[in-house]
Amino acid sequence: MEKTYKVTHKVYYNDRLNKVLFHGKSTYPLYIQVTFDRKTTFFKSNFFELLSKPKYGIQHLGKIYGPDLKDVIAKEEALIEFVVDKNLKNFSLEVFRKEYEFYSRDLLDEMEDGFRNYLYTFFHDEGMPWLAESLKVGSKLITPYDVVYDMKIALKPSMHEKMIENSFHYGPPYYVLYEFSKKFYKSPPFMLPLYEWAKLDIKEQFVDFMNKFYPDVNVFDITKKIGQITGQ
Repeated sequence: MEKTYKVTHKVYYNDRLNKVLFHGKSTYPLYIQVTFDRKTTFFKSNFFELLSKPKYGIQHLGKIYGPDLKDVIAKEEALIEFVVDKNLKNFSLEVFRKEYEFYSRDLLDEMEDGFRNYLYTFFHDEGMPWLAESLKVGSKLITPYDVVYDMKIALKPSMHEKMIENSFHYGPPYYVLYEFSKKFYKSPPFMLPLYEWAKLDIKEQFVDFMNKFYPDVNVFDITKKIGQITGQ
C-alpha cells in the first residue's frame, strides 16, 4: 500500500534573526516553514523581500506607510497553497522550493527595468535627453507607472498617447498589466505574481480588460510577450 504524507506549512516571524526595517518599522523578517515526510525546510519569504522595496511605501504628511504585514502573510499563504495543490501527485520539498521560487516572481517588478529603458529611448527620440536621463536614474525608488500617470499633466495629450501606444511595440507590456492589477487588486500594493497569472480566469479577465480599454491592441501579441518573459 502506497503511503501518503501530509504537507504542513506556516508563515512566521523569524525571531532568531535580528530585526529589520520594513518601510521604517522594525520587525522580524518573514520566513516560510514547510514539512513533508518528516522533513522540514525553512527559507525567506520572497514577498516580504519584494514588498520591502521603497517603491511599495506610500508617503503621506512626512510619514511612510508600507504594506500591512498581515496582507503579506496572506499573499504568501495563497502562494504556498497554490504550489502545494499544483504538485500534490509528485510533491517533495525540492519540487516545492523550485516551484515556489518560480511562481513568487512578480510580473510588474520584472518588467520595470525594461519599461524604464523604453521610456529612456522614447524621450531621447523625442528630443528630451535630459528627461530621459532623469527618468532612468531617478525613478528607481518609485514605480514607472506612477511617473507615466503624472505625465498626463506634464505632456500634451498627443505625446502621452504616443508614449503609451509605442510601448506596446517597443517595450514590455508593463503599463497595461499595472493598470489591470489596479482593477484586480483594488488597493495597493499593486503586483501580479506568476501564481495569479497562471490561473485561467485571471488571463480571461485580462483579455476582457484589453478588449474593453485597448480594443485596437492585439491582446494575443501581449499575452505572447508575457509568456516569453515568464517562460510559460
